[in-house]
Amino acid sequence: MLYALTMIMKPVLQHRCTLGEGPLWANGRLYWFDILTGKLLAWRPGDAKVESWVFAESVSAAALLEQGGLIVASASSLLRFDPTTGSRKVLLPLESDDSRTRSNDGRADRHGGFWVSTMGKGAEPGLGSIWRYFRGELRCLRKGLTIPNAICFSPDGALAYFADTAAYTLWCWQLGDDGWPQGEPQVFLKVAEDEGGPDGAVVDREGCIWNARWGSGKVVRLAPGDGRTVETFTLSAMRSSCPAFGGDDLATLYVTTAQEGMSEAELLAEPDAGALFEAPLRVAGLPDALVRLP
Repeated sequence: MLYALTMIMKPVLQHRCTLGEGPLWANGRLYWFDILTGKLLAWRPGDAKVESWVFAESVSAAALLEQGGLIVASASSLLRFDPTTGSRKVLLPLESDDSRTRSNDGRADRHGGFWVSTMGKGAEPGLGSIWRYFRGELRCLRKGLTIPNAICFSPDGALAYFADTAAYTLWCWQLGDDGWPQGEPQVFLKVAEDEGGPDGAVVDREGCIWNARWGSGKVVRLAPGDGRTVETFTLSAMRSSCPAFGGDDLATLYVTTAQEGMSEAELLAEPDAGALFEAPLRVAGLPDALVRLP
């Protein structure tokens, strides 16, 4: 019989986010977002200082560009951002005609594209969508979701995964040679409500999916075939939101967390809420893919 391993993650900084999300390892630094304050944060392991950039609206997800810099998803657009100079340029609008929504999760696929989800600012049912940016085109892939999350891709780029946190469900989706979805997504895993809502996710070198579970203070490693939990990492913050691989060997797991929706009493009882957490891994992650601009 196989038993799931359990490990404990530790907070690494004094900094706390209201809604930490979208961690990304790039050029020796970890980037992540505090969505509700419109901040992009960056930190180099070993440093005491956290660098930050403030945007005019909420920002939530990013990926590396082949041409340098980052593609960043904001509440109303996709931006090209240069962390060196702080410059930013709008590439395309993203649901800019609907003030009810904002960007949420996002990740580069393995074909040069960038997937990004949107959701209602109050998590209104049915306002969530998933989009793909590819060679200058932004196309809606899925509508009618509530909190689209867990966008990630198999090592060979043949499968996409995504979740609706509110529906406690993860799906997998077959992709064609150019990375566009083929047919309809299939249910990969139904999550019990007491296990926490499936939030952000990333895939390691063995094809296992690391999925943060909002409300449970956990990140679970799921087998790619049947979704069985093979490892569990626990955090001293219940609102675990998204994992990322980092370190020079990509053998460190980082996880963002949140304080959103917590009362003063809950914050006092959970002082690590909103912290960035880390733990060493047995199996290293994969480098993040690059997005190609036209």
